[in-house]
Amino acid sequence: MSKTSIGVAVIGAGMAGKAHAAGYRSATAVFGEALPPVRLVSVADAYEPLAAATARRFGFERFDTSWQAIAAADDIDVVSVVVANRLHRQIVEALLAAGKNVLCEKPLSDTLDDARAMVAAADAAGETVARIGLTFLRSPGIAFLGQLVRSGRLGRLINFDGAYWTDYACDPNGPISWRFKGPAGSGALADVGSHLTYIAELFGGPVATVRGGTLHTAYTSRPTPLGMVVGHEHAAVSDRREPVENDDVAGFFVDFAAGGTGSLQVSRVAQGHPNTLKFEVFCERGSASFDFRHPGQVRLRLPDDDVASSGYRTVILGPEHPYWRGGLAMDAPGVGVGQNDGFVFQARAFLDEVAGVAESESLPRNADFAAGLHNMALLGAATESALAGGSAVDVPLLAAAH
Repeated sequence: MSKTSIGVAVIGAGMAGKAHAAGYRSATAVFGEALPPVRLVSVADAYEPLAAATARRFGFERFDTSWQAIAAADDIDVVSVVVANRLHRQIVEALLAAGKNVLCEKPLSDTLDDARAMVAAADAAGETVARIGLTFLRSPGIAFLGQLVRSGRLGRLINFDGAYWTDYACDPNGPISWRFKGPAGSGALADVGSHLTYIAELFGGPVATVRGGTLHTAYTSRPTPLGMVVGHEHAAVSDRREPVENDDVAGFFVDFAAGGTGSLQVSRVAQGHPNTLKFEVFCERGSASFDFRHPGQVRLRLPDDDVASSGYRTVILGPEHPYWRGGLAMDAPGVGVGQNDGFVFQARAFLDEVAGVAESESLPRNADFAAGLHNMALLGAATESALAGGSAVDVPLLAAAH
């Protein structure tokens, strides 16, 4: 990049948009000082009060009320797109055409056709960087276990068992929003299942076949809000209700191309689980488990355990694990890490790539749009399986995230 500084903008000022804004603000403080100056320029949102408040809160120079203003701005080089999935294609294509570097939230879009078009736009953009945010790959515990399994120390993977349970839609009188609209598979499966699937492929490699798919809508209608709905927050509602078009619960089995199987379940109506991402990986000579309610630790059953005392052990994460040393303000063992830190690491990796900073083992690049397309193809296969009564559906082996 030839510029002496990098101008940053975020389109979307809701829950995840705030996480991106905060990530950029903190990104210059982690992993050394190789970046050129980063300017926090604008936060854009159609709801002006939210755009203004988020820009002010995270130290951006200004706010805008349209994504078009971001695309046209000469002082912006890097843009995070954090809006409703159905809007991704139009915004991303325009940003890439304007020469902006784009970090798009997952899933890449809400249809495979739009996702393919976005991959084509990214390929046509030349040296412009287009990446997708797969934030949980930046969790130190998940990254560490991924390294451990892929190194072969635990032996061949036999089974991945994972769940992502949330409860943000438990109240049947919570307001309708864009999250509840769209085709089959665009609900809980796309929202949190997109995370669980790329985590499963971190351990097992690309999925070849999906089977046993199920989709379930627990609450078939919701009231319309009287005002703006931000993220998962509740709002005052009217007496009028609209139909819920997509899934509250989803589950399916997978067969990995390299061998091994997996079972995955997701929900947005799991009472008592505001954000429970957990999985267990079973291999020939050992096992590993992770629960994001305790993100500063992992559990391992290693092949060199003494038979008399073998079993799961708890490993407290620290400077010897991914993203920890230099990535946290206090990077001592046991200080804890959370989901917000993943957005900081993600933003730093993106800014490094835009600035031409050499990739390092401690801070790998974000996934490209082709990986995002593969993730959507996998979710699409799970949806197709569900609509076909659980039949087996092959997944095109595109570029999986890693």
